[in-house]
Amino acid sequence: MKKVILSVAVIAAIGLTSCKNEAKTETEAATTEMSNDMAMADRSFGVRGNCGMCKTTIEKAANGVEGVAKATWDVDKKKIDVSYDETKTDGMAIHKAIAASGYDTDEVMGSLEAYDDLPGCCKYEHDMEMNQSGEKIEEDNESKTD
Repeated sequence: MKKVILSVAVIAAIGLTSCKNEAKTETEAATTEMSNDMAMADRSFGVRGNCGMCKTTIEKAANGVEGVAKATWDVDKKKIDVSYDETKTDGMAIHKAIAASGYDTDEVMGSLEAYDDLPGCCKYEHDMEMNQSGEKIEEDNESKTD
């Protein structure tokens, strides 16, 4: 009988130790996630482009930069929203990656070689406004009536 009680006590002790270790691991994981969140930065800037194919290429270029968690380009606003880890990259690295894919940003001109290789629908005007407000750009002032 003493052996049975002793065996139960040993199993219970092992089970309690196991639970304590699991709780400790969960706490450490939560702390690590909070530390990573504190290094995240959100930034928006203008990027020229025309269509859904542009969107795919621009977002792929931005997301290809180490440390970028999310990049979303808005075709109407000509604006990209990027979330990235500041300990791994910076905004200029993202601008340069997008420019290397052939697209002008508001800080870096796109690679002309990459631009020449873009599909016809993606050939944007290099003086195109990057309308970050989302308001419709009026292209023809003469069409207004007084």
